[in-house]
Amino acid sequence: MKASAQSLKGMVTSPHALATQCGVDVLGSGGNAIEAAIATVASLCVTYPHFCGLGGDAFLLVGDANGNVQTISGIGQAAADVAGYHGAIPVRGARSMLTSAATVDTLAQALEISRSQWAGQKSWSALLAPAIEQARHGFEISASERFWLNFRLPEAATLPGIYPHHLHQGQVPPAGFVRKQPALARTFETLAERGPRDFYEGRLAQQIAHGLRNAGSPLTARDLAATRARIESPLSMPYRGGELLAHQPPTQGLTTLQTMGLMQRFDLTRITEGSADYYHLLVEAIKQAFIDRNRFVADPDFAQVPVARLLSAAHLDQGARAIRMDHALPWPHVFQTGDTVYVGAADAAGNTVSLLATVYFDWGSGVQVGDTGLLWHNRGASFSLDPAHPNTLAPGKRPFHTLNPGMYRKDGRVQLLFGTQGADGQPQTLAAVLTRLIDYGMEPMQALARPRFLLGKTFSDASDSLKLEDDVPQAVVAELQRRGHRVSLLPAHSPLMGHPGAIAIDPVSGQMRGAHDPRSDGLALGL
Repeated sequence: MKASAQSLKGMVTSPHALATQCGVDVLGSGGNAIEAAIATVASLCVTYPHFCGLGGDAFLLVGDANGNVQTISGIGQAAADVAGYHGAIPVRGARSMLTSAATVDTLAQALEISRSQWAGQKSWSALLAPAIEQARHGFEISASERFWLNFRLPEAATLPGIYPHHLHQGQVPPAGFVRKQPALARTFETLAERGPRDFYEGRLAQQIAHGLRNAGSPLTARDLAATRARIESPLSMPYRGGELLAHQPPTQGLTTLQTMGLMQRFDLTRITEGSADYYHLLVEAIKQAFIDRNRFVADPDFAQVPVARLLSAAHLDQGARAIRMDHALPWPHVFQTGDTVYVGAADAAGNTVSLLATVYFDWGSGVQVGDTGLLWHNRGASFSLDPAHPNTLAPGKRPFHTLNPGMYRKDGRVQLLFGTQGADGQPQTLAAVLTRLIDYGMEPMQALARPRFLLGKTFSDASDSLKLEDDVPQAVVAELQRRGHRVSLLPAHSPLMGHPGAIAIDPVSGQMRGAHDPRSDGLALGL
């Protein structure tokens, strides 16, 4: 197994080696963690187009050297006119493009924090330059992109903006194929020259609005101009002498915190990692947290989300008492799909960033916007059309979001950065990764590489089963089945199991150890 990367000077982790190198280059030239993260995610918008793009949303936690943490929540809001939606919201195509895209404004607000609070010196245009170079002159297509092109090939007709542009001579490109994206390069160049708000209010915004209208999206220039990411305080949950930090609703950061709050109520020193007890407890904690999530989590501007009660000791005690170690509770709930990239960055001064960016489903809406090279996301498909549902569609409303990057702070210092791709799988993957890192003291690469689980329906399996990777010992599988879990197996290191990344920071020495999931094309690099 590959070892975790190590450094005292700075570190970046991401799902693509080229993007990670962009971030490390920024650190090496005197940049800080925010600047490195911006360069990294910009590169991912080019090199990982199936999971990430300027036409999507993004979320950051930024922590300074004193342990102060703030979040940036970049969620595009629903169009001002959504009157034409009845029956069901399409999950692909132009009618799924019903929310604005906040990634660019999120990165812009992060850069302002870098300049005003961290004495950052890197310019917006300099941080976009590597992405422009990659889009203009090309890069080798990733194994992950080839996997998803093959995976979705039977649905090619529903992805009209993908297959005409991403196939080579009518076929999925071979390994080593060099992809160039000249239209996307021009869009990046406009952003570099005219600044990030041009995406929402300038010449580029007019071009985007025109492309959206021609495609059939309800989004207008006015919707683009109204798009703003929000800087907020993080939610927190005590855990093993420290605290886990996450974004506020409408993200499911609350769900990850609830899950870990339930795990806090069990003595993991008495439970062997990887045992049937271990997987059973994680799965049953997830069930309790998901019941609350599906009932309550939505845009707090439009719905009451009882955050304090859901994170209260009394509520978590009640949830822990409902967990039976000898029997699995039934699980009939709907799975939500989604794809994302995780970026973690830390610099020698003690500044940290934990970031997720997304186009929702792999390839988002499947529609490219005019001649911009932008693939627009389909996050609006996560709205409900049930007027009684807290996440019901409404003009200007932000949809429920599965993204929840995190940090672990202890003794006033950020000691762990983490996040993952995987929609409903995110809290599940994070629960496994965090217990392995915090409770069992594993190195990042070991914690990420160990077998994982995924509960409920997925885009690859419509059954409400507990998916396990087949390197889970057969005796453990049999015991989980005996307790009432309906188990189905996926191959070890399946790409369907999420792509987490993590950076652990020693509070005394400052030594950083990082890794990205071996299920991805990712890499952690130290300066």
